[in-house]
Parts: sequence; C-alpha cells; structure tokens
Amino acid sequence: MADDPTQITPDRSSGPLDADELEVVRRAARYAETWIALRRRTLRVPGVQLAVAVAGEVLVHTAHGSARLPGTDGPDDEGEPLGTEHLFRIASHSKTFTATAVMQLVEQGRLRLDDTVGQHVPDLAGAAVADRTVGELLAHGGGVVRDTHDSDFWTLARPFPDRDALVAAAHDHADVLAANEQFKYSNIGFGLVGLVIEAVTGRPYAEHLRAAVLEPLGLTRTGPELDPSRLDEYATGYSGVVLGERRVPIDTIDTAALASATGFWSTAGDLVRYAAAHALGDDTLLSDASKRRLHRAQWAVAGGEEHYGLGFGRQTIGERTLVGHGGGFPGHITRTVLDPDDGLTVVVLTNAIDGPAQELATGVVKIVDAALTAHRESRGAAVHDLAVFEGRWASLWGVTDLVDLGGRLRAIAPDQVDPTGGIATLEVLDAGTARFTDAGGYASPGETVVAHREDGRTAWVRIAGSRRVRLEEQQAWLADRDRVSIPS
Repeated sequence: MADDPTQITPDRSSGPLDADELEVVRRAARYAETWIALRRRTLRVPGVQLAVAVAGEVLVHTAHGSARLPGTDGPDDEGEPLGTEHLFRIASHSKTFTATAVMQLVEQGRLRLDDTVGQHVPDLAGAAVADRTVGELLAHGGGVVRDTHDSDFWTLARPFPDRDALVAAAHDHADVLAANEQFKYSNIGFGLVGLVIEAVTGRPYAEHLRAAVLEPLGLTRTGPELDPSRLDEYATGYSGVVLGERRVPIDTIDTAALASATGFWSTAGDLVRYAAAHALGDDTLLSDASKRRLHRAQWAVAGGEEHYGLGFGRQTIGERTLVGHGGGFPGHITRTVLDPDDGLTVVVLTNAIDGPAQELATGVVKIVDAALTAHRESRGAAVHDLAVFEGRWASLWGVTDLVDLGGRLRAIAPDQVDPTGGIATLEVLDAGTARFTDAGGYASPGETVVAHREDGRTAWVRIAGSRRVRLEEQQAWLADRDRVSIPS
C-alpha cells in the first residue's frame, strides 16, 4: 500500500474517463463539498464526513460540523468539531464486508454459495433456517426474520444477541417466509453467515475480517466491532429532531453476534478506499468475476427502482448503475455508492439518526454527472472567464450558486434535496454579463446575470433583477437586525 493517502490503488487504470474529464470531476467534487456543507447547516445535522474518489484518486476527504454538540454531555461541555479521523458506526455496510469475505472463501474453494448454513453450523440442526443457503442469505432471499421476534436491542433496551441468543433466535420460528419467495431484509440471516465464516476459517469473525479484508487495504481506522479502547475517537451519535426539542446523545454499543450484519465502524477516508477496491480492474480483494457476482441484481426492491445483489445494493442514478450500501445505527446514518466502471465513489457519514446520508450521496453523484454532461456537450466550445460569476449569492429569499460545471455556467439552488433538479444554464455574453438560456419558466429564461466588480473582485451580482451578495455578507446583515424593514 502506497504511503500517499490520496491514492487508493495507484496501479489501477483511469477507466473510461480521459484527463480532461477527470479534471471536470475534480472541480465538481469540490463544489459538491460546499453543497453538502450548506445542506448540513440547513438541515441542522450535527456532523457530516464526506469522501469522493474516482479512478484511484481521492478528490475530497473532509468533515463538517460537530463530533459532539455543545452542552449535550453536561452544562459545561463546549462540544468538539468533527474531523476526518473521527469514527462512525457504519452498520449495514458490514454486509458488504461479510459478502466480500464469503466470496474470497468461494474463490479459495473453501465454501460454496449453495452450501446450507446447517452444513457448517451444527447448532442449527432442527431449525428450519438451517436449510437456507449462504447465497440466499447474502441476497436476503432466505425468508428469515429481520431482527428476531424481540428486537428491542435496536432501541438500546437490552444488549444485542450473543452467539447463543442468535442460535436460539434461529430456532424460534425464524423462517417467516419460504426461501426465495421475495426480498426480505434480514440481519439475523447475515448473523448466521457470520457463524459460517467462523466455522470455515476456524477463527472469530472479527479476526478473520481484519486479516482478509482490512489489512490488505491498510485500513487502520476501520473495524468489525466496537473497540472500547477507542471510545473517545467515535463521533457521538444523536437522536432525531422530530422526537424532541433537542438532540440527545446515544451511546455506541457492541453488536455481539450480529457484527457480520451491522457491527462495523470506519471513517469516510477508509471507507472510500474500501469501496473503490470493488471497482472493476482492482484485484486487491476479489477478481472482477467475483465482484460482478456480488453486484449482479438478485431481487428488485423499493418498487423496482432499486435492486439487491449479494451483500450489495444496486441503484440507478441518471445513466449510472451504482452499487454500495447504507447503514442505520442508533445515532449514525451512512451511505456509500460506487460506479464499478469508472470508480466514482461517494461516502457520506452522518452522526444523527435522521441524517440524510443517502440524499447527500445521491446529490454528489448528480452534481458530478451534470458537470460531465456539460463538458461533453460543450467540448471544443469557446471558454469564457466563468470565475467572474462564480460564488454563493444570497438575498432575503435564499441562496443561489453560480458555478462552473463542465465549462458551462450553471445556476443551482443549493438548499434543495436535488441540487440539479432546478439547475439552469447561462450563456456568457461579455466579461460581466450572462443570460439564462436553459431554464424553467419560473427561473427567468432570457434575463441576465450581471457581475459588479470592486477592487478586482466580484462584490455582488444582480440575478434576473435581484441584487445578491455573498452568503457571509447576507448572514452578517441579518445578524445585526431584530427586524427587516424598508429603509426610511
């Protein structure tokens, strides 16, 4: 493993993106970071870690907000800024690690996806789910109960089940549906796969995963289960705002025998390197054939808009098919998406139980693709100085971003769930004037944006007649007022 933290797999080819396109993605990723920073503040999310990579290069690795909110650990607590080294519980991301370890054992001829769990775990004898295959459980096609018939461990009412409790749960009418009847998400099923890994390898799940998956990638800030010696490194997780007037901290806990389903912790920086190892062309963990097998759709979920493979979710955003997983842990909501073809990887980690990790990760992908589309459509066209217009411009009505995406000047409403949903295109007419060309009827098509320069910089702009200043200036203006009134 190279010492350069910006390189994931230095020997990997850049895939289908050429040098100009890679530069477009770099610029788009930097803008996407500013969009996420604003969304975090708008939604009052305590903290967000973000990492974006493509073609073996980490483009963004950053953190915004708080690892610990002021006053939540006592009246004198001042909180703590979130850093890129803080650890997050990544919950069901664990399923991708488990599936990866299983496929490694398949490649080694030590395990088959058609093996039943009962073949490897004698304690399951007599339980109906003993006849479920490893492949069925990895695809959530085993019809197994999601979290036992008493899953109050998810609300911290009691500890997560240990091995004996997991085996007991498997015997307790865990076969709630027939095998292969439909997609049915099951943490218990992945817990049983963890027992299979232990039986095949002859060592504890956590020990095997560290040796087989983490160490080959040099991931030192990732682990299969809570590490009590590092508790001060974890970002504190918080309750959702809908449940009360304030966010309440939630203790992080051990997941015991369900570590293979939900026990992992990591950082965005480590996780983007792990996910990128699942891009085609990187054989650090698995062959491309095995990765395709993991990523191939087994079941349609979410009304057919998404699919599930073997331990990996699969979704379409625009023209991209991405794989990855989300994670929901008490206080932490996380999301990773990967395009296996060009290696575009986005990781978003939040430390609130209502953290919009999926929304934010999807938004980053859409920003990148909007930039690539603009670049490909305008390749070879005359390039104007778009930096004159660029910025986050605000008025009493909100914020508009003017940004160079792929060599085209775009107007974006960054406070929207989908940053590209109302995106508008502007044609630069001269050194300080642009005109809306591709915009909806409510977005003033045909009208202009005029940049007003002072001391060699753009001090403010007029967008379709509305004067806008930089966001920080507008915030300071409002902070000085108890009321907004027409000047006398």
